[in-house]
Amino acid sequence: MLNNQDLVQLLEQRKSLRHQVSPEEWEARVELAACYRLIAHFRMTDWIYNHISARVPGTHEHYLINPFGLLYEEVSASNLVKVDVHGNLAEEVALDVNPAAFVIHGAIHAARPDVVCVLHTHTEAGVAVAAQEEGLLPISQHAFKVLGRLAYHDYEGIALDDEEQERLVKDIGDKDVLILRNHGLLTVGRSVAEAFQLMFYLERACQIQVSALAGGRPVIYPPQAVCDRTINQFGNDYQFLQGRDWQALLRLLDRIDPSYKE
Repeated sequence: MLNNQDLVQLLEQRKSLRHQVSPEEWEARVELAACYRLIAHFRMTDWIYNHISARVPGTHEHYLINPFGLLYEEVSASNLVKVDVHGNLAEEVALDVNPAAFVIHGAIHAARPDVVCVLHTHTEAGVAVAAQEEGLLPISQHAFKVLGRLAYHDYEGIALDDEEQERLVKDIGDKDVLILRNHGLLTVGRSVAEAFQLMFYLERACQIQVSALAGGRPVIYPPQAVCDRTINQFGNDYQFLQGRDWQALLRLLDRIDPSYKE
């Protein structure tokens, strides 16, 4: 394991990576680094743990992910590492990756060629809802944004068992949102922006649910016909909404700290 001084030096050297990869890969790195910074900004991190991964453009076997040991606010385009779906580094670099990443992220990238980005969190509200028998309840507009895309996966312990991959892939199927029981939240997207937006609204829905249930008063459930209509409404206009909000969030990052682009 690198000591702190060596790690800082290595990360500084990695900034030359932009000239060693294709423009398409560099753009993917910038988008993914932005996602890490946004997850940190909205307080959805778990120290150096959890992962967000993005497929390398033009490939089916390689994806980008955070090196183990960096906080999300330290992740940048150049220090993301390239791995294959089996967890092997696809570049020569003295950085490593948390093996728990491969059971979840490697399995989904291998099974879902439509998926560009996989995002996983362990937030307080997310784990709380994951531990509730009913799962995510249809009690907020935020919940309706994801309910039509939602699946569940039962807890099997720390995600280190390759045999769990088959069950995980079966459970998510063709859905974009997965609640990992007693564990956390997961979203996938055809872009980094899509995966982030789904996670943001899933997290907000969980926060609202925990607060509503803690209020000590009866919770209102909309009629089923209204639930179905709202889910369909969000399904129809989702792609239209996606571009504007992502660009606004990138402007936010540029104002706060544009070093994610390095």
